[in-house]
Amino acid sequence: MDPSCGNCWTNPKKDSWKATLLLAYQSLGVVYGDLSISPLYVYKSTFAEDIHHSETNEEIFGVLSFVFWTLTLVPLFKYVFIVLRADDNGEGGTFALYSLICRHAKVSLLPNQQVADKALSTYKLEPPPTTKNSSRVKTVLENHKSLHVALLILVLLGTCMVIGDVFSAVSGLELSMSKDHHQYAMVPITCFILVCLFALQHYGTHRIGFFFAPIVLTWLLCISALGLYNIFHWNHHVYQALSPSYMIKFLKKTRKGGWMSLGGILLCITGSEAMFADLGHFSYAAIQIAFTFLVYPALILAYMGQAAYLSKHHHTIHKIGFYVSVPESVRWPVLVVAILASVVGSQAIISGTFSIINQSQSLGCFPRVKVIHTSEKIHGQIYIPEINWLLMILCIAVTIGFRDIKHMGNASGLAVMAVMLVTTCLTSLVIILCWHKPPLVALCFLLFFGSIELLYFSASLIKFLEGAWLPILLALFLVTIMFVWHYTTVKKYEYDLHNKVSLEWLLALGPSLGIARVPGVGLVFTDLTSGIPANFSRFVTNLPAFHRVLVFVCIKSVPVPYVPPAERYLVGRVGPAAHRSYRCIVRYGYRDVHQDVDSFESELVSRLSEFIRYGGIIDVCKEEEEGLGSTRLAVIGTVSLAGARAFEMEDEREPASVSVGFQTVDSVSDIVEIGVQERRVRFAVDEGCETEEEVRDLYEAQQAGIAFILGHSHVRAKQGSSVWKRLAINLGYNFLRRNCRGADVSLKVPPASLLEVGMVYIV
Repeated sequence: MDPSCGNCWTNPKKDSWKATLLLAYQSLGVVYGDLSISPLYVYKSTFAEDIHHSETNEEIFGVLSFVFWTLTLVPLFKYVFIVLRADDNGEGGTFALYSLICRHAKVSLLPNQQVADKALSTYKLEPPPTTKNSSRVKTVLENHKSLHVALLILVLLGTCMVIGDVFSAVSGLELSMSKDHHQYAMVPITCFILVCLFALQHYGTHRIGFFFAPIVLTWLLCISALGLYNIFHWNHHVYQALSPSYMIKFLKKTRKGGWMSLGGILLCITGSEAMFADLGHFSYAAIQIAFTFLVYPALILAYMGQAAYLSKHHHTIHKIGFYVSVPESVRWPVLVVAILASVVGSQAIISGTFSIINQSQSLGCFPRVKVIHTSEKIHGQIYIPEINWLLMILCIAVTIGFRDIKHMGNASGLAVMAVMLVTTCLTSLVIILCWHKPPLVALCFLLFFGSIELLYFSASLIKFLEGAWLPILLALFLVTIMFVWHYTTVKKYEYDLHNKVSLEWLLALGPSLGIARVPGVGLVFTDLTSGIPANFSRFVTNLPAFHRVLVFVCIKSVPVPYVPPAERYLVGRVGPAAHRSYRCIVRYGYRDVHQDVDSFESELVSRLSEFIRYGGIIDVCKEEEEGLGSTRLAVIGTVSLAGARAFEMEDEREPASVSVGFQTVDSVSDIVEIGVQERRVRFAVDEGCETEEEVRDLYEAQQAGIAFILGHSHVRAKQGSSVWKRLAINLGYNFLRRNCRGADVSLKVPPASLLEVGMVYIV
C-alpha cells in the first residue's frame, strides 16, 4: 500500500526547535544503539593479545588518544559535517550515494530508464558550473563501461559489508555479559536473547521502538556518570592523554603489536554508518544535535573514565574490560542496562539489513523476497521473513562457533571499515559530480579519510585467519548472488528488447486470423517501456484470444528514493483508441512501498479512466521500426480538482520512446510542450461521446474480470559462452529463480486470475 500520508516521500522541514529536539531524542534508540555500546568491548579487544598494559601507562594513554581522535575525525567530522550532507532527498546510505551519482552521470546499469524520469520532482539536479576538470572526470566515468561495472560492484560490496556488520550485534550482546562468574552461561543466554529478538521482528519496530530511546539515553547517562566518577576518583590528569603525541609514543613503543591492536581500537566507531543509513527516518539537524551534544561527549567520558581507572590498576592486566571500572555497588544495575542497550544496538542493525535487502531488490540486484510493511503510518518500517530467519541462524552459528570474543571483534571491525571505505569513495564522486567542487577537494577528502580508514582496515585484514575471514566470505557470497541476479536480469531485458514485436502485428490480430477478443481486462506485465513484448505474442500464438481491454504494464525502479504518488503512473495508448490497448508504466523509488494487488487494480483502472477523459489530446500513438518509434505517455496525478482538469505535458523524443509528463495545475487549460525547443499552446479539454463510450467499456471490462498475464522464464546461456557465464546463468540464476518468490507471489496475484506464459531466454 502507498503510505497514507501524502508527503511521506519527502523529508518535510522541521521548523520548530521542539520538533527537531524530539527527532534527536527518537534517533537515540534507532541510530546510536550500536555506537553507544562500543565502550563495552574496545579496551578488551585492544589489549587481548597484541599489546599489554604496563606501569608506564603509555599503552593505555596511547589507546585513549587513538580512540579520541578516531571518534572525532570519523563520526564527527566525516559523517556529521560532510557525509550527512550528501543525502538523496533526505535519504542516506550506500544506495543513496549511488542514486545521486547515477542521476548526475550516465553510469547506471539499470534497464528501461527513460528521459521522462528526469521530470520527477524528486529527481533533483543542480546546474553544473563550467569547469573543465569536473566534466573531464564525468566524461571518463561515462565512457568506460568497465567503470560502471566496477562502481556497481563497489556499491554491492559496501551493502554486503553492512549486512556483515551483524557480528557487532552478537559481540555486543556477549560482551555486555562477559563476567568471569557467568562465562559458561554467556553463550546460551546470548542465543536465547537472539532467538527472542528475531522472533519479535514481525511485530515491527514501531511497536517496541518507544522503549529504545529511553534505554539508550539511560545507558549514555550511565557511562557518562561512571566516566566522570573514575576521572575524578582515580586520575583527573587523564585528559592529557588526548594529545596526539601519545599516539606517536604508543606506536614507537609497541611497533607491530600496536599496529595490530588498531583492529580493536576501530571498534569504537562501530555503528557510525547508521547515522547516514538512517538519515531518512529523521533529519540532518536532529542527528547532528544528538551526536554532537550527547553521544559524542558521553563516549569520550566513558573511554577517559576507563583509562583513568586502568592507569591506577595495573594488576588487572588479564581482566581489562568495561566492568572492572564499574564500582561493585552498581555493577548489577549497569549490567542490566548494558544488556538492554546491546539489544537495541542489535535491533538497529537488523532493521538496517531489512532496508538494504529491500533496496537491492528494488534495483534488480537481489532475488524476490516477501516484504511486509509493519506500520501503516511510519514509512520504511519493513519485515522480511526469509532474511530474518537466515540472519538468526547465522548469528546463532557465529555465537556458538566464535567462542573467542577477540575473533568476533576482528570480524566486526573488518566489516565496519570496509563499509566506511566504500562510503568515502562514493562521497568523493558525489563531491565532484553532484556538488561540482574541484577534483582537488574530492582528492583531499579521499586521501585524508581514506588513509585513516585504510590504516585500520589493514590492521583488521592482517587478522584474516583470526575471524576476519568470515565477513569477507559472507560479503563475497552475497555480492556474487547480487551480481549474478543483476547481470542476468539485464540480459533478459536485452533479449526482450531485441525480440519485441511491432505494433502492426498487434493491430492485425482479429477475426480474420482466428483471434477473438474476450470480455475483461488483460494486464500484460513486461519490463519493456515501449513495443509489444514477446511473451504476449507467444500467449496469442498458443491461445488465440485476448481481452477486450489490453494493458501493457511495466513496473520499474528509478534512481530516486521516492516517487510522489501523483507522478507514479505514466499512461498512454498502444494503437488507436478503438483498439482499447494501453501502456502503463508504474514507477517506484528504491525506498517506495509497492502496492498490493487490490489497490493496484483499482488505482490502475482509475488512472486509465482519467487518461481517457483528459488525455484524449494525445491519443495518437505511432510506433515504427518494430516498436522503436514514438510513444506518448501522460503522467496522471492523484489529486482531483473540481471542474475541468488541466495538465502540463512534456514531449521528449528518443529513438526508443517519447514520454510526456503531466502535472496537475489550477487552470482550465492545458500547457503543451512539444519538441526540443519549448513551444507552449493553451487549449481546453473537451469530453465527447467517444470518450464516454471508451470509459464505459473500461469499467464494463473491469466488472468482467481482470487477468494477470506474466512470463514464466527459464534462462540459458547461449552456445559458445564462457564457463563462468554458463555457471552463473544455468546454475546460479536458475537456482535462485526456482527458490525465490515468483512475480505472481510478489504481486499477490490471485491464482484464479493468473495466466503464465512460458518463455525460454537464450542470452
